[in-house]
Amino acid sequence: MRSHHILNAASNLLGVTFVIITGLHLTTDARHTFADEIALAAAIALTASCFFSYQSIRGGPNWCETLADRLFLTAQLMLLVAVSTLWQK
Repeated sequence: MRSHHILNAASNLLGVTFVIITGLHLTTDARHTFADEIALAAAIALTASCFFSYQSIRGGPNWCETLADRLFLTAQLMLLVAVSTLWQK
C-alpha cells in the first residue's frame, strides 16, 4: 500500500508549489515566465492526489490509489517543467 507515502510526499510538494508561486509573485518574475501557471497546475494535481490518496487510505476503491499515484507523477513532471522554465529567462 503506497497511499501513505503518496499522501505524505504530495502534501509536502504542495507546500513547495506554494513557495514557488509566492516567490515568483513577490519578485515580479511572474510577468516574464509561465512557471507560476505551471506550478499552479501542479498544485491542483497534487491537491487531487492528496484527496485520492486519502480516499484510498480510508478504504476507498483500488483505483483511488492508482489515480493518486499517476496524479503525483504528473505533478512532479509539471514542477520539473516549471523550474526549468526559470533557467530560460
